[in-house]
Amino acid sequence: MYPELFKIGPFTIYSYGLMVGIAFIVANYLLTKEFERRKLAKNLSTEITLLAIVFGIIGAKLFHLFENWSEFLSDPMMAFSPGGLTFYGGLILSIIAIWIFLKRKKIPFLLIADSVSPALILAYGIGRIGCHLSGDGDYGIPTNLPWGVDYSHGTVPPHYMFQGTEWAKQYPNGIFPDTTPLHPTPIYEFLLCVIIFVILWKLRTKEWALGKLFMLYLIFAGLERFVIEFIRLNPKILLGFTEAQLISIVMIAVGVFGWMLLGKKEISK
Repeated sequence: MYPELFKIGPFTIYSYGLMVGIAFIVANYLLTKEFERRKLAKNLSTEITLLAIVFGIIGAKLFHLFENWSEFLSDPMMAFSPGGLTFYGGLILSIIAIWIFLKRKKIPFLLIADSVSPALILAYGIGRIGCHLSGDGDYGIPTNLPWGVDYSHGTVPPHYMFQGTEWAKQYPNGIFPDTTPLHPTPIYEFLLCVIIFVILWKLRTKEWALGKLFMLYLIFAGLERFVIEFIRLNPKILLGFTEAQLISIVMIAVGVFGWMLLGKKEISK
């Protein structure tokens, strides 16, 4: 793992921060190109990207604190740590912020949602590479496959993430070996996101009703995360599903319902 890539004087370049930065740059570039195709103002893409960055990070941090409430109460300073970001929290808050912004400008939200969908899924995948390089705890379960990854040098050691689990109980004193090969779930997600991006990018020129491409994004993104959770280390909280899977089910349901509601009306390019 490479949490720190290199130093420039007193400044340290972290792999996670670098990949998140690249993700936003790529997303902004793709969004600008799509806005040009749809004959929308170019500066609008930058404004939306900035909103996504600010409210995405705030939402991701707030959601993470909510998920780890007891730890936050015992150590409130964790709210100011650079780590600990939950994607769904960032997605929800940034969508709300962008919706309010577009409503004030009287721009159809679904028009922008369609435009940003391909860029959003690719940016998420690129961000996952940052999770992999930094070893921030987004680990999969143990595997014997040849591409299993040793995350022992990550920012969050596996023994910490696995404490109290059935896997840890198999070892002396319940301490899970840090060098155990694990499923590189961030890489799996990156590859799936690239596939979804290609599909959405090709479909973006279809003459569909506004919002249908965004509904496909919700379905695909929900399915991707729902499947990955079966081999990712996350606690099951309801009906044998993890929190991320429950949110994924909601995303898929909203996407399917929205797709059916929008019907076959062809008014958008």
